[in-house]
Amino acid sequence: MSEYDLVVIGSGPAGQRAAIQGAKSGKRVALVERREVIGGVCINTGTIPSKTMREAVLHLSGYNYQNIYGVSYRVKEKITMADLAFRVQHVIKTEIDVTQAQLSRNGIEVLTGIASFKSPNAIQVAGARGASEITADKIVIGTGTKPASSPKVPINARTIINSDQILEMPSIPRTLIVVGGGVIGVEYTCMFATLGVRVTLIEKRPRLLEFADQEIVEALSYHLRDHRVTMRLNEEVQSVEESDAGAGGVIAYLESNKKVSGDSLLYAVGRQGNVDELNLEAAGLNSDSRGRIAVNENYQTTQPNIYAVGDVIGFPSLASVSMEQGRIAVAHAFNRPVSSNPSYFPFGIYTIPEISFIGKTEEQLTDEDVPYEVGVAYYREIARGQIRGDTTGRLKLIFHRDTLELLGVHIIGEGASELLHIGQAVLILKGKVDYFVDTVFNYPTLAECYKAAAFNGLNKLSRT
Repeated sequence: MSEYDLVVIGSGPAGQRAAIQGAKSGKRVALVERREVIGGVCINTGTIPSKTMREAVLHLSGYNYQNIYGVSYRVKEKITMADLAFRVQHVIKTEIDVTQAQLSRNGIEVLTGIASFKSPNAIQVAGARGASEITADKIVIGTGTKPASSPKVPINARTIINSDQILEMPSIPRTLIVVGGGVIGVEYTCMFATLGVRVTLIEKRPRLLEFADQEIVEALSYHLRDHRVTMRLNEEVQSVEESDAGAGGVIAYLESNKKVSGDSLLYAVGRQGNVDELNLEAAGLNSDSRGRIAVNENYQTTQPNIYAVGDVIGFPSLASVSMEQGRIAVAHAFNRPVSSNPSYFPFGIYTIPEISFIGKTEEQLTDEDVPYEVGVAYYREIARGQIRGDTTGRLKLIFHRDTLELLGVHIIGEGASELLHIGQAVLILKGKVDYFVDTVFNYPTLAECYKAAAFNGLNKLSRT
């Protein structure tokens, strides 16, 4: 039996940062990963593959330059799944190498196998070479999630797939049904629509991405429709079956008695926590119906020595946030000083165009009876927007009418997730919107949007 100060289960973003924080604190750390390769869902099937695939789609389709060279412009005329997978596999391999080097450099012992609790301090690791038992003073669960399944949708990994199986598709379909209007469903809808696939998006809620600012989501919805995406909102799938027609395909039957057909179907309705094999009961823990583990503000479970971080604890399920949760949890576990405010965590949604935001939405401020004003700048009015060929983007600042304090930044457009960090700094430092008026930004840059949006908002105030 091996003894450690800290054992981390799962090598995704949350697990990596938790393990490294433990090592930096001078502790003996073991990281348990069930796969032969490290990185978890983030590197192998989720965040990194999907974002890399998005870049490949944008490049090969010529999307970013069609406003300049015409809608027929393409870098490659006939794009295949192999074209997309080539770039994805290159990035995955590099990211795995970088992560392995990081863990090795910090003296973290990586154990390959399935982890299961024997007690609150003991874990069995079952690998290809047999089982071993390890103990630790502190344990962090960062096992992530897997695609949720439904008896209504029989996944066959050919024509009916989940988000982990995208790159296994034999070819790019002519028509695609996407079930689920959350982040994953909308991101893949955008990618395939950009490739010219006729996509039907089915979502049971009245709007997409309900946690995002409504105006920004409306702008994205307009853009999707402009790319021939059919959106079936307030609709729920009753059943799915493979078509009997000779050409194959899939048919989705809706609760409203509608029938939607396509060459393939992507089921992207939520994700389920990877807790089935953990034997949580032996540690005195449990999970909810979606496999999520409850934690307090320090990511501590009901067992004081066990923490849970990342997607396995639920919303917001962002890689960047998972990294921070892992760092905070281990710092708390070993009484290290740490400061972090979840209300200032930024969101990046890699649709086409990108969406990124931080702070409050108009809907939240309205519910809270906060007096606010809005300033908006459009990429099409900024020189860099014209140079880049992106005329669809916009940046929105929300600020307090009386104090002028910045309350929220919401952006749609290419580069949104990078551009957001300027506003993030001002927001966290409790800055005012007039900061952007008094600041000189390089010209021509998209950062000028901040100045234009600030002028727009303050001019509205002056009129009232």
